[in-house]
Amino acid sequence: MAYEKTYDLLDLAIWMQSTREGVSLNEIAAKFNVSRRTAERMRDMILNHFPQTEEIICENNIKRWYIPQGTLKDFIQFSPEELSVLETACTLFANQQMSDKQQILQNVIHKIKAGIKPDVFRKIAPDAEALLEAEGFICRPGPKLLIDQQIISKIRQAILECHSIRIVYHNKTSGKESINTLDPYGFLYGERNHYLVAHHSDGYCADEIHNFILSNIKKVEITDTPFVPIAGFNLQEYAKQSFGAFHEPAFEVEWLFDKTVAQEASLYIFHPSQSIQRNADGSLTVKFKAGGRLEMDWHLYTWGEHVKVIKPQDWYQKHQD
Repeated sequence: MAYEKTYDLLDLAIWMQSTREGVSLNEIAAKFNVSRRTAERMRDMILNHFPQTEEIICENNIKRWYIPQGTLKDFIQFSPEELSVLETACTLFANQQMSDKQQILQNVIHKIKAGIKPDVFRKIAPDAEALLEAEGFICRPGPKLLIDQQIISKIRQAILECHSIRIVYHNKTSGKESINTLDPYGFLYGERNHYLVAHHSDGYCADEIHNFILSNIKKVEITDTPFVPIAGFNLQEYAKQSFGAFHEPAFEVEWLFDKTVAQEASLYIFHPSQSIQRNADGSLTVKFKAGGRLEMDWHLYTWGEHVKVIKPQDWYQKHQD
């Protein structure tokens, strides 16, 4: 127990150096799952061992503390487990055709390794390599779409600079290409496709947001025109409105899993807003609200006859039509 408390104090110190906003007592209590009194004792231990810790008084007279940069430079080291997890993340990015993210993370890993003391690195490198060799990946079946990483880089630059972009977009349905001027907001990564989330700069469809399949974007040009994002738009909240990446008006969803798969289904998070109910006959009811009928259909096929759609009530009728 004493060792665990020491680790908690070191984690707290690292956390307090990683933020300029400082850390409050309530945040300490929540992160380490301790009482406020224990949080106060942890704070006092930090103040005793790191007298350079600074105090900030924020709104509502709330006090926060942070440790200046560089204070813990000789204390912070990386474990084999941490290095192997980062390397694993690189592999996952590569498997999902996210080579831009893979390259960025790989650069971070190189910087981390460069900062590790040589004698320490010699000790942990073999263990990190052994952990990597002990992990494997099951490749997801099905084709993976290739995306031009230069296009991704340009769009990312435009997002950071809040500049509109002009894209050449291939419409698979019509087989034709169109030129669209867009305000780019971000990316959504789906199981089948990855998408650019954007708003038409020319006022088309008013304030509606649209998703563009990244692999269908053939060319990108960053314009000189800055844009102001739609007030109140939040990409994370936007993503929650749908079961997958296809967006449509949200509707009430209710699925009934029979008792043979109820336990397995209870382990899934089908949607962030879901609620689950275990029924007396052993079945499981899952409810949530979202759009994305087609992607729901794809997923339901994986459960076969073991799931029944209760809502929407016209689910099966639409499929027959």
